Amino acid sequence: MKKVVGVLLICLLTACASKTTKPGADVEDKSVGGKPATEAPRATTEAAPSLNPLTDPNNILSRRSVYFDFDSYVVKDEYKSLAGAHAGYLRSNPNARVLLQGNTDERGSREYNLALGQRRADAVRYAMTLSGAKESQIESVSLGEEKPRGTGHDEASWAENRRVDIRYQGE
Repeated sequence: MKKVVGVLLICLLTACASKTTKPGADVEDKSVGGKPATEAPRATTEAAPSLNPLTDPNNILSRRSVYFDFDSYVVKDEYKSLAGAHAGYLRSNPNARVLLQGNTDERGSREYNLALGQRRADAVRYAMTLSGAKESQIESVSLGEEKPRGTGHDEASWAENRRVDIRYQGE
């Protein structure tokens, strides 16, 4: 009887013993390419970095000058789409503000050129408001002949200086 109780006691103790796993136990790697099986593939939700339309050279909004004929403040047809594009940007970005700087060439008196530069800036402002931009987003000023882009005294330089520059706040 003692032998039967002894065998039952040994069986009971071995059945209650907890199993411990060995540290560093062999784990079969079934992954392909050496990557751990637990690593999920990277999500492809990361969008490609988008360019700012104002600085993207392929976007019309990166063009910032409207040129005029001699002694004129009429926005040419070729620049109406540019004014419209900037107006559209202002419509879709109500917090954006723009400064229109009217410039002239060096011919004419200083006072006349300041007035002509203002009329040019106001003409671009009017074209932009016709395209839906709010007047509160646009400020127009005249620089007259004070900020020439072309420094020569020929028609090419004068043509480059007869312009309105479009400057966004914060640039």
